[in-house]
Amino acid sequence: MTGLRELQRRRVHEAISAAAIRLFLERGFDAVPVTEIAAAAGVSKPTLFKYFPSKEDLVLHRIADHLGESARVVREREPGRSPLEALRRHFLDRLAAHDPVTGLNDHPEVVAYHRLVFSTAPSLLARLHQHMARDEEALAEALAATHDDLTAALLAGQVMATQRVLARRNWSMLAEGRPMAEVEREAVRAAGRAFAMLSA
Repeated sequence: MTGLRELQRRRVHEAISAAAIRLFLERGFDAVPVTEIAAAAGVSKPTLFKYFPSKEDLVLHRIADHLGESARVVREREPGRSPLEALRRHFLDRLAAHDPVTGLNDHPEVVAYHRLVFSTAPSLLARLHQHMARDEEALAEALAATHDDLTAALLAGQVMATQRVLARRNWSMLAEGRPMAEVEREAVRAAGRAFAMLSA
């Protein structure tokens, strides 16, 4: 029974998310009321807010799925591998997989989604910064196992900023219409240069 309830919960969650993203991409974040999203997903407004605490979360939950990922990479790295090398390797692996979180994905909906996130309401950007701050804190905690607190905090901030800049740069090149193969080569080169700068 618990398994069926969880499956139903996931279905409702995905239905709400899909309806929200579709409407936001069609008309913009500010132009779509939450009541319309609930109706499109076939749920009530109170039910929608049980799954997504705010309108901003309807967009950012796809990014929130990656919260704590960098901290986990550091904690679960192979013996003898430095935290920064583990993070570099993980980012390159995500690029190779064309993970949307790296910005290196040319599916039209993914490109449009990033445009929605990067070029939209101040409230959405503020919520995004809250997510990034929590991610940075988690990474600093993981790095504190091998660094003093100040070094861990500074390095975490630099790593998260680097990943954010690289992802936005990748998306921007794709949004400009540059070929995926060309952007991928540039993305790998830029990531290598960026992590080398961090190491220095």
